[in-house]
Amino acid sequence: MCIALVVAAVGSIGAPLITSVATTFHVSLGSAQWTLTVALLSGAVATPVLGRLGAGPHRRATILVTLAVVVAGSALTVLPLPFAWLLAGRAAQGVGLGLTALMMGVARDHLPEERGAAVIALISVVSIMGVGVGYPLAALLAELGGVRAAYGLGLVVTAAALLTAWRSIPEAPEGRSARVDVAGAAVLAAALFLVLFLAGERSLWSRHLAVAAGLAVAAGVLLRVWAVVELRSTTPLVDVRAVRHPAVAGANLATFVGGVGMYLLLTLITRYAQTPQGAGYGFGLTTFVAGLVLIPFSVLGFVAGKLTPRVRKRIADPLLLAGSAVVVGGGFALFAAARSDLAELFVAMGVLGFGVGGFSAAMPGVILAVTPKSETSSAMSFNFVVRSVGYSLGSAIGGLTLAAGTGPGRLVPDDSAYTTAALAGIGAMAITTLTSLALARRRPSRTNP
Repeated sequence: MCIALVVAAVGSIGAPLITSVATTFHVSLGSAQWTLTVALLSGAVATPVLGRLGAGPHRRATILVTLAVVVAGSALTVLPLPFAWLLAGRAAQGVGLGLTALMMGVARDHLPEERGAAVIALISVVSIMGVGVGYPLAALLAELGGVRAAYGLGLVVTAAALLTAWRSIPEAPEGRSARVDVAGAAVLAAALFLVLFLAGERSLWSRHLAVAAGLAVAAGVLLRVWAVVELRSTTPLVDVRAVRHPAVAGANLATFVGGVGMYLLLTLITRYAQTPQGAGYGFGLTTFVAGLVLIPFSVLGFVAGKLTPRVRKRIADPLLLAGSAVVVGGGFALFAAARSDLAELFVAMGVLGFGVGGFSAAMPGVILAVTPKSETSSAMSFNFVVRSVGYSLGSAIGGLTLAAGTGPGRLVPDDSAYTTAALAGIGAMAITTLTSLALARRRPSRTNP
């Protein structure tokens, strides 16, 4: 649990520091944005690789080596080195994003079934809700001691996580083997790079639409090639046949579309809170104070994560997914209808957190119900990749919608652009709800070997 929280907190450190990085290193905001993008990219690539390694006999070593890489990367972000070294450090930190799925494998292997399910659900929640811890702390440290001090937070917590893992992570059960499909990893890395690049470079869509569309097609082709490679491999990076199981495929679709919507609302609220009041709306909050708006998100997310294991004894996981998606849709509706008072933003963020917490806690149960124990890390790692891509696209859609609503000569979008984006989010959560209800109609047999 501690490692999952640390990973989430470190992953969130990049977002509030982009402006500070641009100022400190004298680079453009676009270049500074890569301190966030490169971490997401390395995490998306590393996650399925670590998931496959975690399915083998060297899981403990994999976790410890990965944490050591994250600690080394954290050190690079703190040392007085050029901007390129900061990017290298953030890339190394991003590798740690793949650890969450490995911790789920540990819980499923070494805990009784009921307790293991509860711990896995909480790990899934913590991996997201840690953003409410990392964001305001990083922003405060940046204001007090500069960007190096903020990144120092990552060094401290990752070093603590490495020590915790060294003392507590057990060896994997005997009789397992896992080889990494290098060709599959390379093709997947190329495809994910294009996807995340297109999500991060929003201006490309508005200024060079044909180029962006071509790259999108190339990403789709690479993903198709990757699927073919995996199907033909005797040691696939991800078991595509298992991923095509209706329950797993439906869960990943719900994760993707739901991730788009959930991160879209998170982006809208934080940006709205920081908009200068001279725009006719917004509250002109500093990065640190805006980070405090995330506290209801994390608190109610943890509450939902603790409640879900009890509720799922009476309600099937797919129905919990559907209910959580409806709650997130309610958060969008609140934001669309009432945002003139700061308290209303806190309420909307709390509703979002409760919905995301319930969704994250229920999702592993849907996938693991049809997944062998030996494939826990691999199956969940693929789900986390899907979730990461959904989050990136949610952020991009938010940026594109607000950019489209920004009039000529204006620096900030019209207030109505936020309403338009919120309505798009409601649509995304409606699709997520329907997908989850379709899953609820199926009654998959459990697979626990």
